[in-house]
Amino acid sequence: MRIIAGEEINALLNTYPRNAMYTLAVMQDMQRQFGYVPREGLDALSGHLERPLSELYAIATFYKALSLTPRGKHIIKVCDGTVCHIRAGTNVLDGIYRALGIGPGEMTDDGEFSLELVNCLGACALAPVMVVDGTYYGKIAPESLHEVFDAIRAEGVID
Repeated sequence: MRIIAGEEINALLNTYPRNAMYTLAVMQDMQRQFGYVPREGLDALSGHLERPLSELYAIATFYKALSLTPRGKHIIKVCDGTVCHIRAGTNVLDGIYRALGIGPGEMTDDGEFSLELVNCLGACALAPVMVVDGTYYGKIAPESLHEVFDAIRAEGVID
């Protein structure tokens, strides 16, 4: 995991006025720059805006797009909606655990993948379904997961 320097956080904060209306925008920039909203960032933002840390934490945990923990380079979202659940969506989770060694809310040791369990992906006809970086994998069989993840890893390799 990358160590975040206070200078990086301060440089980001200094691009914004000391106004609470920029709270979410600053957090989104932290998410983009660091891959998550670090505790150090919330502490600094609290001082910058003179707002209680609890208020910022409430905002950061309300929005699903923000994460308070580091996330992998590739985000895997597995649907746990009714149709996916009935069509053995839990087998997909088991397959991901066998392929990558992670469960919901975890990241692989190499920082490549994070796994999130979501209520619905809006693709019931494809159940069970998972999404990796915006690409839908429908009617996914646990046996094919190694192949999918190997292909995703290979896309990042430069010869």
